[in-house]
Amino acid sequence: MSRRGWLLFAAMGVIWGIPYLLIKVADGGVSVPVLVFTRVALGSLLLLPAAVRGGHLRALKGHVRWLAAFTAFEIVGPFALLSTAEKRLPSSTSGLLIAAVPIFSALLAIATRSGDRLTWVRWAGLAIGLGGVALLAGPGAGHGDALPVIFVLLTALGYAIGPLIANRKLAGLPPVAVNTACLGAAAVVYAPLAALTWPRTTPSVQVLLALAGLGVICTAAAFLVFFRLIAEVGPARATVITYVNPAVAVALGVIVLGEPLTPAIGAAFVLILGGSVLATRPSSAGGRGAQAAPAEVGPVPMGHGDTEPVRANLGF
Repeated sequence: MSRRGWLLFAAMGVIWGIPYLLIKVADGGVSVPVLVFTRVALGSLLLLPAAVRGGHLRALKGHVRWLAAFTAFEIVGPFALLSTAEKRLPSSTSGLLIAAVPIFSALLAIATRSGDRLTWVRWAGLAIGLGGVALLAGPGAGHGDALPVIFVLLTALGYAIGPLIANRKLAGLPPVAVNTACLGAAAVVYAPLAALTWPRTTPSVQVLLALAGLGVICTAAAFLVFFRLIAEVGPARATVITYVNPAVAVALGVIVLGEPLTPAIGAAFVLILGGSVLATRPSSAGGRGAQAAPAEVGPVPMGHGDTEPVRANLGF
């Protein structure tokens, strides 16, 4: 991989590793609807010029139903669930639980009979990954409340369903147009709730910077950087970023926010990431397998894998 490729890869590792930290900070100063609205509105507005300049929005005509479904599963539901969960859950734990997205993707491939056949290696990966999730989310994990953990796992499920819709119904559409339209639609959905819960006083500088970072860096900029990464190293190598983001999320939670790094978190990290690698491994040299979905995100927060062209900016 070229030096430029490594730089883009490192940039994406940070960009998709920091949303959990920023969400945790923003949660302390604004409501969840305000947080989500600000993020998606900023992302959509920043991407809009590129979508309009290229005339890409015209290609969306006739796809409203599936664009709405993608928006619901990839953005509207996950962004709110994740932000709500992080009010009571460490950002490092959220980032690690989201790493289960490839596990859900593999399970969905089984349910829909898509992708390669499941070899014993991939079955083992599913078992190992789910074991890591159980270790992190089960009784005795120290969270004291199972609801936020369920919210994060539902977020991961949404991030797995989104690409499935994109692959089958939106694959031929311009990614910049899909992202712009879906983020804009999500902003419209959250605008009334954001207006009702708008803060009466100006939030702190830290909260404002976190909101700006979520919209500008983790959403709009992520879209641009990720597709440059795909152009530089190819879609297959670009998907490896999925396994770097959780490490960044855990590290930032521990270093910046002082969240605990327990043996359970370390063990769950190894199990979930290792299981994800095995569960999404092609069954043959030419097979595709169930592709990992980054986070966020998210809402690829569109586009890892050559059959997932519309998910590069979300994730997480």
